[in-house]
Amino acid sequence: MPNCIRLFVRYVDAVNRLVGRVVLYLVFVMMAVLLYSAVSRYFFHSPVIWGVEMAQFCMVAYYLLGGGFALLVNSHVRMDVFYGRLKWRNQAKMDVFTSFFLVVYLVMLLYGGLSSTWYSIEFNQRNNTAWGPSLAPIKILMAIGIALTLLQSISEFFKAVARSRGLLLGEEIPERLIVETGSAEPAEDRESAGMPDGAALASELAPAHALGSPR
Repeated sequence: MPNCIRLFVRYVDAVNRLVGRVVLYLVFVMMAVLLYSAVSRYFFHSPVIWGVEMAQFCMVAYYLLGGGFALLVNSHVRMDVFYGRLKWRNQAKMDVFTSFFLVVYLVMLLYGGLSSTWYSIEFNQRNNTAWGPSLAPIKILMAIGIALTLLQSISEFFKAVARSRGLLLGEEIPERLIVETGSAEPAEDRESAGMPDGAALASELAPAHALGSPR
């Protein structure tokens, strides 16, 4: 693969991995907000009007900013009744085909997200609730999350093209290895530890699992 593509994959993966690992902690922020809201209501009889909405904003930021990370570690839920029966290189070819539709969908979603974000900034759009917070910040995060997912989908497209040619590209992410093989060790380390060699691994594991086999 050309160096420009390798650099693109490396940096996009690195950014989404960093963002994903940071965004993970928004779950605890959301839990803290809900806990504070419940305690203030039932123990101090002083309910806050912003608790539920703030928790909703945290959840929205969590799953939108984490979309690229989920795609990076291959943790999205999918139906693979037919896909799972294919050889890993044929699965890679299928990924190349389906990635096109994912990219088109995300481009359209990003366009709508940017339009909605610009509208909220231009007209100072606020939520129609008692608290009435500005919607611009969460919509900006929405647009950023969609953009990161779009970039990651392009990165995954390049990886699928590489796999369809029997090449390795950006498959050494520890979280991805854990999701796919149950171990954070690269394929070389697994073989040196006495585990099945590449050829045996390729016949036993799913496509991304077998990427450590020599081609």
